[in-house]
Amino acid sequence: MGRATIVPYFTPTGARTTYIERGRGDAVAVGGESVPEIGAFLLGAPKAGTTWLAGALEQHPGICVSEPKEPNEVATHKGTFHRDDRLPDWERYASCFKGSGLKLDCSVHALACPVVPSRVSEWWPDARFIVCLREPVSRTISHWNMVLDTGQDRKFRSDWSVFEEAWEDDRLCLDSLYGNSMERWYDLFPAERFLLIDSSLMRSAPEEVFRMIETHLGLESHSFDLQAIINSNVASDRRPLTIFGSVFKGMASLIPAFLKGGVVRFLQDRNVNIYSWPLLSSPRKERKAPSEKETVRMREEIRDDLELLHRVTGFDVSSWSDALQ
Repeated sequence: MGRATIVPYFTPTGARTTYIERGRGDAVAVGGESVPEIGAFLLGAPKAGTTWLAGALEQHPGICVSEPKEPNEVATHKGTFHRDDRLPDWERYASCFKGSGLKLDCSVHALACPVVPSRVSEWWPDARFIVCLREPVSRTISHWNMVLDTGQDRKFRSDWSVFEEAWEDDRLCLDSLYGNSMERWYDLFPAERFLLIDSSLMRSAPEEVFRMIETHLGLESHSFDLQAIINSNVASDRRPLTIFGSVFKGMASLIPAFLKGGVVRFLQDRNVNIYSWPLLSSPRKERKAPSEKETVRMREEIRDDLELLHRVTGFDVSSWSDALQ
């Protein structure tokens, strides 16, 4: 991507205002903001292994992983529930990439967000993509449990306590309909730009996954220290926050990233999750898994979507067939 020359432009009604002309150097938006040169995106869905993989890829000297790992600027999906249709804050986005190497955005919700493929095609037409896919039935149930554990549904004035009703909410089901999402991406980018990974392979053969990614991104081989990779975002760590914990988290969010980053890395290196402390959170509530009757519609829709995924991408979904019975 080259330096952009700002072009005089009269904006028609309803049109975007981020037109640039590509030349030599960095890309610049009409407002004069520098657009970071992103080389790749780590896509997937909650509970599909992207947090673990992003933590591992931070070790590679040729990769600059976004900090935070999910900048949530390019997508309008800012998390499971939060939606924001505004254009990216380029200054904040650029600040999420520190250090040298290929810039890797790990905003997991970008996969299912319908506007992201066209935005990426406009700004980074040469980007490559790593897509983590987990068997969708177990992924959905794990995601549902996570939301109930953390109380996110109530914070956004929703109620996911009944699984069948939660599945009817696009904010849950769209993350599991991989074929629906990948069809949009493949309409704008050639197939060779995508590396699709079954998340189970990250557990059974992590070194194979790393070699595949290095080849896909054109990077030299690196020796990863698996023992140093944080085992984060597991169910045992998901404890509902107490009132004091919520206040503490809110105050922590006000601390500038450049001050907070060192403390966070210090705790992560020692595998310390302060939100697991009794003062800040309470034990998780045990709940029964959804019954077969409650998951009938989910399985039917996922079965149809996996046929689309295979047709569009050629990804082998045969190992997931048992979950759909």
